[in-house]
Amino acid sequence: MSDLPAEPGAPQRRMQLRGLHHVTAIVADLDRTTAFYRDVLGLALTAQEDNPDDPGSRHFWFGDANGTPGTLVSFMEYPRMGEAQEGRGGVHHFAFSVGSADEQVAWRDYLRGRGVPCSEVFERGRFKSIYFRDPDGHLIEIATA
Repeated sequence: MSDLPAEPGAPQRRMQLRGLHHVTAIVADLDRTTAFYRDVLGLALTAQEDNPDDPGSRHFWFGDANGTPGTLVSFMEYPRMGEAQEGRGGVHHFAFSVGSADEQVAWRDYLRGRGVPCSEVFERGRFKSIYFRDPDGHLIEIATA
């Protein structure tokens, strides 16, 4: 992933991180989550499974139609779990990318038209961002590539 030279004298590594595979979040209601991520955002529901780490609880995966790593976001359902608090050790937000500023503005307008409060476009220097929250309060960004 990096073209930076290794530190002088450092042994050459044989392993390399190649990007994000997926992000996982906790939600109260996977049916509500599906209505948002599939029906509003247009992600494919690629898998519905019993959580292998917690048999008896549901775990859904969303991404492109093929479930390609790097497009995936997954959700584990825990309806009785308390609300999260922002702070160290937590995730602030996760971001999806779009191909152009025009597409980003179209997303902003579309989300607002669907009753999803959405920020104005923020200029970030290398990219632009809009922000909104999903039904469980996760902060979502749509960023230009």
